[in-house]
Amino acid sequence: MRQEAQWNKKQLQKRRSARIRTMLTSAVGVILAALVCLAAVRFVSPRVQQAAEGDGYGAGSVNLADLYSPYAILIAADTGETLAEKSSHAQIYPASLTKIMTALLVIEYSGNLDETVWIPTDIYEQLYAEGASMAGFLPGEETTLRELLYGILLPSGAECCLTAARYIGGTEEMFAELMNQKAAQIGMENTNFTNCTGLQENTHYSSAADIAILLQYALSNATFREIFTSKYYYVQPTEQHPDGFTFWSTLFSQTDSRADGVILGGKTGYTEEAGLCLASLLSVGGREYILVTAGAPGSHETEPYHIEDALNAAGQLSA
Repeated sequence: MRQEAQWNKKQLQKRRSARIRTMLTSAVGVILAALVCLAAVRFVSPRVQQAAEGDGYGAGSVNLADLYSPYAILIAADTGETLAEKSSHAQIYPASLTKIMTALLVIEYSGNLDETVWIPTDIYEQLYAEGASMAGFLPGEETTLRELLYGILLPSGAECCLTAARYIGGTEEMFAELMNQKAAQIGMENTNFTNCTGLQENTHYSSAADIAILLQYALSNATFREIFTSKYYYVQPTEQHPDGFTFWSTLFSQTDSRADGVILGGKTGYTEEAGLCLASLLSVGGREYILVTAGAPGSHETEPYHIEDALNAAGQLSA
């Protein structure tokens, strides 16, 4: 009986030891699994971890889901890092956001921005018929490439675009080829330009993500940035305008005090098919951001919902 009791005691001790070993093994396994998961999370991306395409969420508390615009992307201006997006790779009509590329090519292809050019007389009938936005130059008026640039980016002048396109490319069609070559060069993968103004054509398209790539690239040029962030520009007197005249930014003419020091510059756009569009440069907390939005409801006669979207995103960044 004594021997049997001792044997039972040994068996009990063995079972206890086995359970302890099993528990320790399980605990080690859980710890190792947790470490692997943490490592995997850190490895996902050295950049900001993005949510799935289309939900509007991104890094931190930035959420583009509630914007008026159905297409949007927010990136860091210095690195190009995507912070939040909403259907940013979907095909859109870019409207006058097209003019960012037009202005960029004027700068890159022109040796002297103070060179004199004349506004063609044969472009106005088409532009008036299509309801294109105009900067204010008259047919045959003398100006400079620099003034054309301000006319392209501030009042969104279609006559300035066509004048520049003909000056550089010979024809608008040839200039559009240069636009597409530049788009491919800088990584705009879902873009096709067929004109220099952004007037509606079904084969003229881009995406919010591509426009963000374009704007980040263009802002690295000091001349482009200076014009892009200007609120107005005085045009020198000419025979047709003996007192000169002033270009006003289509963006800043619609903003209020909330945008002061927050929206540094931007290019607006609108067609009935494209909706209200905006490519803007924001400054929040000492850092700069690029926000591109497209497809917002409304028109030139409604509330500027595209600008409200920019202020919304800036507010979230500062929160």
